[in-house]
Amino acid sequence: MAETPAISDRNLEATTNISLKREPACFAFLSARSVAPPMPIDSINLDLASADYFQGRASLWTTLEMRSSVNNDRPTAILGFDETFLRPFARALIEASTTRASYRMTILQETRDERCRVVEYVTGPGKPLKELILQPFDNVVLVSSATQKDGDETLFQLPRTDSFLRAFAKMSYVADQALHDLLDDMERVARNNQDVGAPDGAGP
Repeated sequence: MAETPAISDRNLEATTNISLKREPACFAFLSARSVAPPMPIDSINLDLASADYFQGRASLWTTLEMRSSVNNDRPTAILGFDETFLRPFARALIEASTTRASYRMTILQETRDERCRVVEYVTGPGKPLKELILQPFDNVVLVSSATQKDGDETLFQLPRTDSFLRAFAKMSYVADQALHDLLDDMERVARNNQDVGAPDGAGP
């Protein structure tokens, strides 16, 4: 019997693409301290940047990417995050959009893990975030980072239309399921490797 791949490929970039060309105009790189001028967002997607098994634990790193006609539709990462971020971010975006109230999303850091959980690539190569602010307006939701030292820093906008929110909710659900299925696969492969490497009778 032919062996099946240990971990199946999950092409997030292809399955999570959302076009914004028919949505209200949205931009990234809006702040005065950004490394690039404001850039219109034509589409967004998620991409799996890395999958690691570290200190007995599987972890993933995913990026939220944008594409724009002004840079020949090259993917540009605007957020990077681990597997715990997508669910609360999708909820925060939808709650802010539907209630028309600003939503402050605190990014909790596990005491046993010093790695960053969320970073933004808008104002630099990868700035760790501790809090995001989602502020709804008539047609868009403004996503900003909050720091005690520098104050709020505008990062990017997303549409607040019903069509976009439905598409984003569906994309987030599908992607979150795929990411957690991948985590399960990684844990299974790690257990199998431990069993193979253990002396006879020493496996769990």
